[in-house]
Amino acid sequence: MIYFDKEQQVFHLSNKKISYLIAIEENNYLSHLYFGKKINQYSGNHRYPRIDRSFSPNPPNSTDRNLSLDTLLMEFPGNGFGDFREPAYNIKLTNGSRIVDFRYKDYRISTGKEKLSGLPATYTTNEGEAEILTLILEDKVSQLNLEISYSIFSYLNVITRSAKLINFGAQKVEINRLASLSLDFPATNFDLLHLNGTWARERYLTRESVNTGIKVLDSKRGSSSHQQNPFAVLAESSTSENYGIAYGFSLIYSGNHETVIQKDPYDQTRLIMGINSYNFSWQLEAGKSFQTPEAAMVFSEDGLNGMSQTFHELFNHHLTRGQFKQKERPVLINNWEATYFDFDEPKIMKIVDEAANLGIEMFVLDDGWFGNRENDQSSLGDWFEHPTKLVSGLKGLSQKVHQKGMKFGIWFEPEMISEASELYKVHPDWAFAVPSREKSLGRSQYVLDFSRKDVRENLYEQMKKVLDNATIDYIKWDMNRNMTEVYSKLLPADQQGEVAHRYILGLYEFLEKLTKEYPNILFESCSGGGGRFDPGMLYYMPQTWTSDNTDAIARLKIQYGTSLVYPISSMGSHVSAIPNHQTGRKTSLKLRGDVAMSGIFGYELDLTALEMSEKNEIKEQVTFYKKHRRLLQYGKFIRLKSPFEENETVWMLVSGDMTEALLFYFRVLAEASNPITTLKLTGLSEDICYRIGEKNYFGDELMNLGLPINPELQGDYMSEVFYLEGK
Repeated sequence: MIYFDKEQQVFHLSNKKISYLIAIEENNYLSHLYFGKKINQYSGNHRYPRIDRSFSPNPPNSTDRNLSLDTLLMEFPGNGFGDFREPAYNIKLTNGSRIVDFRYKDYRISTGKEKLSGLPATYTTNEGEAEILTLILEDKVSQLNLEISYSIFSYLNVITRSAKLINFGAQKVEINRLASLSLDFPATNFDLLHLNGTWARERYLTRESVNTGIKVLDSKRGSSSHQQNPFAVLAESSTSENYGIAYGFSLIYSGNHETVIQKDPYDQTRLIMGINSYNFSWQLEAGKSFQTPEAAMVFSEDGLNGMSQTFHELFNHHLTRGQFKQKERPVLINNWEATYFDFDEPKIMKIVDEAANLGIEMFVLDDGWFGNRENDQSSLGDWFEHPTKLVSGLKGLSQKVHQKGMKFGIWFEPEMISEASELYKVHPDWAFAVPSREKSLGRSQYVLDFSRKDVRENLYEQMKKVLDNATIDYIKWDMNRNMTEVYSKLLPADQQGEVAHRYILGLYEFLEKLTKEYPNILFESCSGGGGRFDPGMLYYMPQTWTSDNTDAIARLKIQYGTSLVYPISSMGSHVSAIPNHQTGRKTSLKLRGDVAMSGIFGYELDLTALEMSEKNEIKEQVTFYKKHRRLLQYGKFIRLKSPFEENETVWMLVSGDMTEALLFYFRVLAEASNPITTLKLTGLSEDICYRIGEKNYFGDELMNLGLPINPELQGDYMSEVFYLEGK
């Protein structure tokens, strides 16, 4: 899959779907030639035109006025020797200079997929699934080496990238930026698509034109954040869900991140993605190395759906791990919106009894079971059982739940500490704080310094006692505030710029140990809902609570946007009570169930307060979901109509062999004398006859003539689900 043409001095990465071309130019600079649909053979003629651009200097040791790094499509650009665009790296040397001039030195090609030290990354399970090209660059003056790694998979239109800086010199250097990837495109009119929002409105889709200048998508919050997901798309302006070219970029990282998009005066576009350079510095000692997170690049000529399906397959097969990879996830009931902090064992068991009767498979005990936790003012950091709430304790309660034939889960928030806690009395110094300054509260809590080994060890031992005492099948891992006063008391002044990244490395170390010691526990990540929904967390926890906003109408946009990059198997989605606790909206149980089924299905309401008709409807929903669970969690997800553009939202899931599918239709507001909706489906087999209710349709008929929606469907907030069974 990787070939080096010595005569042309070109590296060609290719599989059956894509090609990626890198050239060694004059003076051993690396240029980017191409990323896109597969090219069988490269002639060598497609090199960047040499033209004299005024005020674009020539590279060092070059007298060719037609060559400038300021206009050349660069593979991993620097700054200070002719390229005035955004650099992929910024390194300060001991003499104060930031001129680091990396030139190509060597390469190596290997099979398989290397692990990244201390970082989550994609992996392979079978021989021959991937190959790696490592390009070795050097700056002879500073004696720094840069290793840029490219992995190409045998059957996916994906290339993953990362970079490692190695200090072979005698003096330490300071890294202020080291990107995971940089990609230059020739003159093209791109649209930029990205996922932004806030709490309860995560991953809303924005599409805008890429204009001349610089745009930065980032998080400085210590996490991947509700506000800006570490993901971006460059798509041709004509690209739709099913047609056109799209390039998707996803950073496998859970902390501060940035994506820089720059369009130069010649309409060339550069995209850089990696750890956020704001307030970042890393002291790289002599003989040491620094590894960046991995980033995945996807090329699609089949529109945004094609891009999304590639990301879904990559994350499902080559990122999530453990025994829950590709396994069907249980239907759960969570007590949070049913009880909040006000619960005891009898109240919990009434919910459990109702859940068991309805076919629900797991009960999750949310916040409030530990310390002296009666509200969100106290006890974070005290991971021992509340003295009075559970008369049987967690062990006894878990046994009672298991006796009902259900699994048992609990909630943790290990990265945080309350001032009103036993842990804070002993270790106030473990919370992030800047000397001589007051600390900022968020949700009445502080952030623990997870860059410290002693902090991690204490929290791990506390969790271990709980997990070894009771039979726990599931953990919801929460993080309910962003980081402020990011300062570690164990590090010297010149290393304070490392703290945010060291925190994430410490978190990853903790999660690696925890998930290995407790492989039978299903972990779900949460951060006030979707505040840390990123590929880095999926490496350790195969699913994430998509949003604290459980309103079905709001979830149409949230889940639609999330699906642009993340698979349905990763998206926790629950039916909650009405009026909805976040929006106050009232919607039918049917609509709430239909939306929640397009994810990892569950309930978050008081089952004991429902009418018998509602319980019967829930029982039917659970039965339907279990029957079609494999298709719902792992079917090919196809978006047909966007809630960001229309009053209707439509998506579908199709089995791998195309013998069955589920089509979901949602309408927000009713209209008088509205047009008749006919849905043209995709992803079906032209030759299969599909049964829908009492009628039969051939696949080509459904994809070209379409499926009509009942024009007599009345009212706001309506939904219909169609099961397509191939005959």
